[in-house]
Amino acid sequence: MGMPQTERLAFPPPDSDTIVVNDRVAYRTEGSVRVISVHGIVFAHYDTTDRTAEAYAMVTLVASGYADQNDVARAFGSSPRSLRRYQARVEASGLAGLMRRPGRPRGTGVQPVHSGRAQTILRLKAKGLSNRAIAGRLAIDEKGVRQTLRRVGWAGPPPAGLPFPDTPARPPSALADGGVVETAVTSVGAAPSPALPARAAVPSSGTLDVDPLDRALDRLLAAMGVLDDAAPLFAPAAALPRAGVLLAVPSLVESGLLSMAATVYGSIGPAFYGLRTTLVAAVLLALLRIPRAETLKEFAPADLGRLVGLDRMPEVKTLRRKLARLASGAQRLGRALAGRRVRERGRVMGLLYVDGHVRAYHGKHPIPKTYLARRRLAVPATTDDWVNDRRGDPVFVVTADANAAMTRMLESIVEQVRALVGPRRRVTIVFDRGGWSPRLFKRLLALGFDILTYRKGRVRRVADQRFVRRTATLDGRRVKYLLHDQAVRFLKGTLRLRQVTRLQQGHQTPVLTSRWDWRDIVVAYRMFERWRQENFFKYMREEFLLDALADYQVEPDDPDRSVPNPARKAVAQALRTARTRLTHLQETYGGAALDYLEGRSPTMRAFTAAERKTRREIDELNARIAALAQQQRALPARVTLAEAQPNETPVKLSTDRKHLTNVLKLVAFQIESDLVELIRPHYARADEEGRTLIQTALQSTAAIDPTADELRVTLAPLSAPHRSRAVAALCQALTSKETMFPGTTLRLRFAVADAPNSGKSGQLSEGVCQEV
Repeated sequence: MGMPQTERLAFPPPDSDTIVVNDRVAYRTEGSVRVISVHGIVFAHYDTTDRTAEAYAMVTLVASGYADQNDVARAFGSSPRSLRRYQARVEASGLAGLMRRPGRPRGTGVQPVHSGRAQTILRLKAKGLSNRAIAGRLAIDEKGVRQTLRRVGWAGPPPAGLPFPDTPARPPSALADGGVVETAVTSVGAAPSPALPARAAVPSSGTLDVDPLDRALDRLLAAMGVLDDAAPLFAPAAALPRAGVLLAVPSLVESGLLSMAATVYGSIGPAFYGLRTTLVAAVLLALLRIPRAETLKEFAPADLGRLVGLDRMPEVKTLRRKLARLASGAQRLGRALAGRRVRERGRVMGLLYVDGHVRAYHGKHPIPKTYLARRRLAVPATTDDWVNDRRGDPVFVVTADANAAMTRMLESIVEQVRALVGPRRRVTIVFDRGGWSPRLFKRLLALGFDILTYRKGRVRRVADQRFVRRTATLDGRRVKYLLHDQAVRFLKGTLRLRQVTRLQQGHQTPVLTSRWDWRDIVVAYRMFERWRQENFFKYMREEFLLDALADYQVEPDDPDRSVPNPARKAVAQALRTARTRLTHLQETYGGAALDYLEGRSPTMRAFTAAERKTRREIDELNARIAALAQQQRALPARVTLAEAQPNETPVKLSTDRKHLTNVLKLVAFQIESDLVELIRPHYARADEEGRTLIQTALQSTAAIDPTADELRVTLAPLSAPHRSRAVAALCQALTSKETMFPGTTLRLRFAVADAPNSGKSGQLSEGVCQEV
């Protein structure tokens, strides 16, 4: 047996300053230099102050398979989550993804304040209270007060004249007209800035910040309660994604949303994202097909913020919070906007389409059900009744009370319409069979309204030879119908209406109206054009997520509200099942008798046994049907909601925030419609492709060039010369409006780069911002 082999070369022990990652990787630090070795071979070396190099080395170790995430994170004093974040950045952007982003780094200088406690501490400190007094008043530790003040950069009381909440003063957001600040504004904790001396003139943009991409001062002032809304400050950009949405700003200003909101709300309190910014952002986001706050997670806030002149667009929680604060005035805002639209566009308000849109609910709360036509079944849902003008554009929306039928909602809707159009305006209300009720028709006529609807129920067929072919050009379209016109009476002859029937492919569609002055072809055309409203619902569902929930909140329902009796409904269902079974047994009994008479039964005994069994089942089923019918008659048809749900708390979906989002989406749709009308003379297929073209223009990249008094927006050329020419004409029309961007004195100037003009490419359209 041989002697055991002795170890000739022993592995040297590691130095005391060497950190072992695993059995393959270690690193050593001397001074500020760090060297990483793998199997004793230098893998990387860098300066310890270079955080980017260290992060890249950690990612490379894991990617090469020399160590796992947990070992690397532990050895370098990091966390696995941070390491995974570094890996994602390298995969997305390479080494550049690990570099520090432009702007002030976090944790240094003056910190923006977001928490309510920090704002309260600042206000109390500004009043002269000590740290101990503030801690006692807020029931927190004095150390927490000191840390909060250190984090926000507090360095003593403000200079004399700097306004705080207790000192009435004009906030910087109101200085868009070129006012001045009555004090030298300095960065908290720093020396006075020489660029902002006492009584320094505020720029025309109305902000005290200099860098458009760093609004730290305005955020601090908002946190201190002296800024109601950050004024827009635009940075030049050669190719800003989605900047074409600025084409919507002139129409947004003309819609009156901002002025009406200022009248309804006044202000939403000190905030960096104030009333004006919140509304402008919400409408522009909807036009960019970002109609929900949750969808903002998929976009970079900094890129979107540049569209409204801020360093960041409000993010999900911020936008939710702002919408929640504005929700209480949504009804008043909607009525004010509808009134303004009626005053400006009264010519299209003589005929209004009214229809209910059902929003299905898929949550856990027990809310009332209603019939959803596109699914052909009753589901938990909420019904919104929309009023659209003759072109199909929305005027206002009303949330129905617990899915009330159209017959119950029409009277309240026409009362709102009368308040908008005035006492003398003749208005025709167009609705579908859901509003069928001759008694309701009589009340609407008494209120001064005309009606136009489909006839419901069984109708006597008109002989085909009595129809007459009618032809006309209406709204620029050639229309042809086979029509029959006659007078009909209801309610024992007390209600006389006009019935116009259309014949198409053997099917007759009767239409009722009280308009005796219209030609029969006009009656038919206006009734069948109700599909404009149906197309509006479809478009809003697909493009603006009309059916999406705005929140998950519920509110108490009226326990005394009358609802169909669920017990009677269950009995009615059992009665229908029993009658269906009876019909089947009767068919079976008749079939057995017929088989016997025709000789198909083997014996008389077999027929008698089958007949006796079937007869017994029929007698039992007749008795059950009689008992169920008597039970149904004994039950009331309707009961209160509390009786229908004895063991549940009646609730319904909250309506205020959803109504606000509906109003904002309504404004966005109206803006699209206005832009389509502007391009109609310049685009031959405006009816078929107008909205598609506008969507493309709003989503397009554009260059932004802010000057002292103008904001120049130059859109990139579109996919085809004729489309670029149409958008160039739109730019010219919008530029002629001389609209100022909200919150600034910058006049908007629009153009299309290299837009063809009369077949000549490479030139800007004549008269469209030649100076861009």
